[in-house]
Amino acid sequence: MEGTITSFWVLLLVLILSSGFLHLETVKFGLCSDTYNVSCIAGERNALLNLKQGLIDPSGRLSSWTGETCCSWAGVRCKDQSGHVTQLKLRNSYSSSPDVDGTAYALGGEIHPSLLHLKYLRYIDLSMNNFGGITIPNFIGSLKTLRYLNLSGASFGGNIPPHLGNLTHLHYLDLSVSFGTSIESELHWLPGLSSLKYLNLGGVDLGKTANYWLQTVNMLPSLVELHLPACGLSTLPLSLPLVNLSSLSVIDLSNNGFNSSIPPWLFNISQLVYLDLKSNNLGGRIPDGFAGLNLLQHLHLSENSFIQGKLSRKNLGSLCNLRVLDLSINQISGDLAEFTDSLSKCKNCSLESLHLGYNELGGFLPDSLGNLRNLKRLSLMKNPFVGSIPESIGNLSSLQEFYLSENGMKGTIPASLGQLSSLVYLDIKNNQWEGVLTEAHFSNLTSLKELSIVQAYKNITLIFNVSSDWIPPFKLRYLNLKSCQVGPEFPPWLRNQNELNSVSVCNARISGTIPEWFWKLDLVLDELDFSNNQLTGTVPNTIKFRALGIVFLNSNYFTGPLPVLSSNLSSFHLDNNLFSGAIPQDIGQKMPNLADFDISYNSLSGSIPLSIRKLNFLLTFVISNNHLTGKIPDVWNDIPDVYVIDMSNNSLSGQMPNTLASPRALMFLKLSMNNLSGELSPALQNCTVMETLDLGENKFSGNVPAWIGEKMPSLLVLSLRSNLFTGYIPTQLCDLSSLHILDLSENNLSGPVPNCIGNLSGMNSTITSMRYEGQLWVVAKGRDMFYDQILYLVHSVDLASNNLSGDMPEGLTNLSRLVTLNLSMNHLTGKIPASIGSLQRLETLDLSRNQLSGSIPPTMASITALNHLNLSHNHLSGPIPTTNQFQTFIDPSIYEDNVGLCGPPLPTKCSTDDESSSHLPGEGKTKNGEANGNQKLGFYISLALGFIVGFWGVCGTLVIKNSWRHAYFKFFDDMKERVLLFVSLKLASRPGGR
Repeated sequence: MEGTITSFWVLLLVLILSSGFLHLETVKFGLCSDTYNVSCIAGERNALLNLKQGLIDPSGRLSSWTGETCCSWAGVRCKDQSGHVTQLKLRNSYSSSPDVDGTAYALGGEIHPSLLHLKYLRYIDLSMNNFGGITIPNFIGSLKTLRYLNLSGASFGGNIPPHLGNLTHLHYLDLSVSFGTSIESELHWLPGLSSLKYLNLGGVDLGKTANYWLQTVNMLPSLVELHLPACGLSTLPLSLPLVNLSSLSVIDLSNNGFNSSIPPWLFNISQLVYLDLKSNNLGGRIPDGFAGLNLLQHLHLSENSFIQGKLSRKNLGSLCNLRVLDLSINQISGDLAEFTDSLSKCKNCSLESLHLGYNELGGFLPDSLGNLRNLKRLSLMKNPFVGSIPESIGNLSSLQEFYLSENGMKGTIPASLGQLSSLVYLDIKNNQWEGVLTEAHFSNLTSLKELSIVQAYKNITLIFNVSSDWIPPFKLRYLNLKSCQVGPEFPPWLRNQNELNSVSVCNARISGTIPEWFWKLDLVLDELDFSNNQLTGTVPNTIKFRALGIVFLNSNYFTGPLPVLSSNLSSFHLDNNLFSGAIPQDIGQKMPNLADFDISYNSLSGSIPLSIRKLNFLLTFVISNNHLTGKIPDVWNDIPDVYVIDMSNNSLSGQMPNTLASPRALMFLKLSMNNLSGELSPALQNCTVMETLDLGENKFSGNVPAWIGEKMPSLLVLSLRSNLFTGYIPTQLCDLSSLHILDLSENNLSGPVPNCIGNLSGMNSTITSMRYEGQLWVVAKGRDMFYDQILYLVHSVDLASNNLSGDMPEGLTNLSRLVTLNLSMNHLTGKIPASIGSLQRLETLDLSRNQLSGSIPPTMASITALNHLNLSHNHLSGPIPTTNQFQTFIDPSIYEDNVGLCGPPLPTKCSTDDESSSHLPGEGKTKNGEANGNQKLGFYISLALGFIVGFWGVCGTLVIKNSWRHAYFKFFDDMKERVLLFVSLKLASRPGGR
């Protein structure tokens, strides 16, 4: 073969390898162009018939193998006029056909050793057949004349036979994905293929060769193409003393898990045209050695994650012949200016595809980007670029694909973008573009087929301002506009877009009805999304969808009956509208392929149709916040894979059907705010992957089942509030290690709060990533609060309004991430645990209407996150703390009906001693509190000694000694007489005294 040939080979697990002859004269065969009329050697014909007899041919591909002229049989080629068979081309050409089941055309069975009689056989291609795991016959190594052997994708078993090393004339060997169940193979046989030019062992397990594979390959001096992707090599040596691969032009070592830097020996292979090292664990900076590979056209280093550094003139910026550069999914940083400035200086920059997505590149997009005039594909998504798209982008007249999504850019979109006449795909979503788009931005986009402009935030900063009679120059297949102002009227320029497969114009400030002409475009859609607008009117039943179609008409003002749309639909989202009337009774028959069904927040009434049992593919079923009545249908045995059931906030009644627990994948069950009654179905024990169980505000009764804690280990949210449950709180709930919301409030539960509640480690765990747990009303900060997207961040225990008794358990204070604790309106006694100060994230604490006693622990003042507190109607005493958050709790009702409490904000003042005790713990204490204890002891000893010395030292002597007693009383009598005489004389000397 001469010229440049490109071929693609299917790898394990749908891995597609880019391979091909990228260099001239990789493999060259001189074969006659017309062998159909050549007679056939009888012995060779018999050999072929024996081969046919051993093969399984389900589609009759070998039906022409009859008669004498075997050179005209399908897949057989002969040499010149001699009639010797030289080629067997039995590749299954249907294997990659999208329209045909390729497996039906695959040959199987055994390969007969009669092939050894084909002494002139040079070419064997049995690729993409199915030999059912048999081993590659050893005798193939005896076909000494072979030049070409292709067994790729043919489902052999075992390992590579070492006898292949005898094929010294072989030029081309392709065993990629040959083995259905691969066993680790060796490569000691490989150096025998001294003439080999093309080697592809992609997907073959070469883990045993990790330490010597490179030295072995280096012994093939004629090798031009090397393909070893997904071979489990794991080791990429950094050094190779003598590089013996001077002819090598293609290297594919992708998907091997190398954990090193890019080795310097690669830069000694000066003929390199194609290098693929993607999907490894390579790290370090991009070596400057790449600058010496002047012939390099394709460089794939994507999905290594650890390649760092900047793109510059010294590494890749001087490769003028480079056509494809893929560095996506790495850690490359800096800006692009030096790289694109350098490539712009090439006399003829060949770069056609530049993929730098999913890196850490930043700064402004350089103007020199517009000088890469051969670019056809530009992918810069998921980088922290800033600013606007440069005006020079309009120079890229060959550009067909432009991806700039998820960068957080906040600049403008230039009108020069409208000059890209070759542009087919434009994806600039998840930025926050500003300004106005006019007809000029689209004026010459005649090739455009897909347009995606989705703003990162819902606030609208980008406005479409086109005239009402504008006719776009393109015919779109895919339109995705979100959070851009397209309204207020429905966009009239959609009138000529009659090739649309997917149309999404949501949160676009469109109001009014959808015009009749839009429905008459007769579109057959994959997706229809007009959500989050102000659209009115009714929705027709005539919209056509392809298989697995999706419709989002939610969050509008559509009215009328609920429409029944195409039977091809898989997702049906008409929630948050004004639809009324009953759910159509035949909805299950009319839309049997639904996987997602959401009609919540409407005004639908009536019962739930029994036809939902026909929704065998259903995954999510959301009918909450309507006016539905009647019983829950007992049909769930027929819906095995549903994992979300939300019927909350309706008027459903009766008992929970046992079949509701039939779907073993059920993760979210929400039946709250209905009139359901009876005990919880024991069948719910089968729902072992349950994560959210919300049955609140019903009339369920009986005990809280212990099996909730035993059979639902993954439970994150448990809400049984406002029911009629009785009995104790089962200690088995303490085993729910992932639980972070527990709401058993407003029931008739009795007994103590289990101390093991402190084992709920889910309320100690740090959340590392977002997760969806549904919607829930949670009492926090003294009121009901609705949580949706951030429910996973809420940590709450609510046991209020029961008949619980006993002490407040110390274990509660182990829940370090607890945000809300509500134990109000119970009969709890004892003291508030002194260790409550360890709940540093606590924002809401309600202990009101219990019988708690003792003082408010001073440690509570250290909970700086606390912003809602209620301790009223207890028997607390002592001073109210006055530091930190307690300075903000100035409402006396927080503490009312606690007779013994004193201090602000209550009018009752504390004594000095009491006030001194209201400080934070540890104030004025010496080590271990010993000083205060010693001072008190010394005080009482001094008091006793003073009493003894003062009282008995004086009074005791007077009692015992008679003379002292007479002298003592005589002294006081004399003093009394003198005082009386003095007073009398004074009174007599006053003028009024005469």
